[in-house]
Amino acid sequence: MYYENFQKLCEAKNVKPGTVSRATGISTATLTSWKQGKYTPKTDKLQLIADFFGVTLGCLTNGENSEGYYFDDETAKAAQEMFENKELKLLFDDARDASPEDIRTVHNMLLALKRKENGENDKG
Repeated sequence: MYYENFQKLCEAKNVKPGTVSRATGISTATLTSWKQGKYTPKTDKLQLIADFFGVTLGCLTNGENSEGYYFDDETAKAAQEMFENKELKLLFDDARDASPEDIRTVHNMLLALKRKENGENDKG
């Protein structure tokens, strides 16, 4: 779990694990062992990584983000919209176990409905 949170931070901040290794003094071998589940990092190493990213230790240990609950603003905005609009949440919940093809079909249907509402299909 810790490594997953580490990976999310790397992706969100566009940083490679090797960069973190060099900056913190934590060997890439240690990071690899951590990734493979062969090694559980000690608190002092986790703190070095948290300091590197400028986040709390909780961000690495349980995914808590000191800048907000989500790793990026777009995800936070989408979650807030689903929280405020129950119909959007219904769509999201139903899409969770839908196939990618079904999701694309529904997406295309929604686009067609929007075009119809905007009068884009009227060419008369």
